[in-house]
Amino acid sequence: MQTSTLLLSKQLPNLQYSSTQEQFDETWAAPLSTLLGLGRAAGADFLEFFLERVNYISCLAEEDTITSITPRLSTGAGVRVFRGKADCYVSTNDISFNGLKAALEKALAIVGLQLPAPNAFIPEINLELFRDYASKRGKIAWLPLCTTMREMGEVLLDSTNQLKQKASHIQSRRASYFRDWQEVLVAASDGTFARDIRLTQSVALSLLCADGAHRSSIAERGGNTSDPNFLKTWDFQQAAEKVSESAGKMLYADYVESGNYPIIMANHFGGVIFHEACGHLLETTQIERNTTPFADKKGEKIAHEALTAWDEGRTDNAFGTIDMDDEGMPAQRTLLIEKGILKNFLADRTGSVRTGHPRTGSGRRQNFTYAAASRMRNTYIATGEHSIDDLFASIDKGIYCKKMGGGSVGATGEFNFGVEEAYLIENGKMTKPLKGAILIGEAQEIMNKISMCSSDLSLAPGFCGSVSGSIYTTVGQPHIKVDSITVGGR
Repeated sequence: MQTSTLLLSKQLPNLQYSSTQEQFDETWAAPLSTLLGLGRAAGADFLEFFLERVNYISCLAEEDTITSITPRLSTGAGVRVFRGKADCYVSTNDISFNGLKAALEKALAIVGLQLPAPNAFIPEINLELFRDYASKRGKIAWLPLCTTMREMGEVLLDSTNQLKQKASHIQSRRASYFRDWQEVLVAASDGTFARDIRLTQSVALSLLCADGAHRSSIAERGGNTSDPNFLKTWDFQQAAEKVSESAGKMLYADYVESGNYPIIMANHFGGVIFHEACGHLLETTQIERNTTPFADKKGEKIAHEALTAWDEGRTDNAFGTIDMDDEGMPAQRTLLIEKGILKNFLADRTGSVRTGHPRTGSGRRQNFTYAAASRMRNTYIATGEHSIDDLFASIDKGIYCKKMGGGSVGATGEFNFGVEEAYLIENGKMTKPLKGAILIGEAQEIMNKISMCSSDLSLAPGFCGSVSGSIYTTVGQPHIKVDSITVGGR
């Protein structure tokens, strides 16, 4: 219930609210509306409250033993205050009315404002009708349906046992899982009033094999949002088979020779290079910092005409899927690049204010201790018109990068990425396995060399770190051909 009469500032200490403490619901409208009005009366141009509850657990199996179980419960809130193009963010673990009011007062002070005089009127902020994605989609039932601690341990131990049966020359076997349940509420002075529940889960296998001087290390990760039964239905036997087979092939592989090669990059996690080397450069955060070469390129060609790329938050169960972003804006699809032409940037509220680019539902944060920033969701290169055979047939000598590893990216798109599993391409055919390959390049150059895309788009879960913390994202692509890239090796 929202306030029905204008309040005086001096009346605030005597107000009593009965907000539901066990969940975020419409009873939070009254206190948040009052606090938003208080901030407006103090002179803020815009205010936003972000409230959060988290129920998290992770489990790790090493060899045949559960070595770690880590639970975490947290509750907190943050308030963001805008004055012109300046803004600040203050967080607190105290979500009582007085706790939120104290956080608001600190935020106002940072931008040079103070609470109004005792006899000042507090304007009423008319919040929208409660937009509750949690109830609408039955998400309230998710947490009780999730895998129990005993079930987590059993699945992970079965997984490491499968690795032991399927692989040889094993040095270490690991399986890990986490479940992250999050309830959020956003209320802002533009009337935004929305709630969501998110459920993110991930499981991973890793295998290290060694035989004398020969070594190989392979990992595989699966991820999901919105399915409480994810771990119960995960095919750990197939995952263990895949990891073991790759580790066996790479154990005695020859080292790649350094040089410039045409390459074919596999689908699925191959999309990590586009995410890191180009996707970040299309976030308005980079425009604000003057660290993207694409800042003034909207409407211009920045990639090969074969390349179209999307960022969206709507693919069922994908790792970066959200019904609303952390500023309460509904999820949408954003066309980043169309046939090589830059079409849009990713913008949160701050990025929109400072750069003029429209918001895209991309305001995301790790938790309540961070202000939202423009971030990717599910980001991928779209399908093309070629078959995988077409890609291979176009290469006389090159490298097939089947599985990408870790890497690093510079502020303006320079990158180097390791390849966990690679093969030589000779006369259009994949031949011997190779290891030690490192892809080295720069975003502006490489985007113009992606000349062929197949039709087998596949998405993979990932984690993305930036100014608003570590968030869950999806990377992806079909098989793609890069005409030429520097490959480091021996």
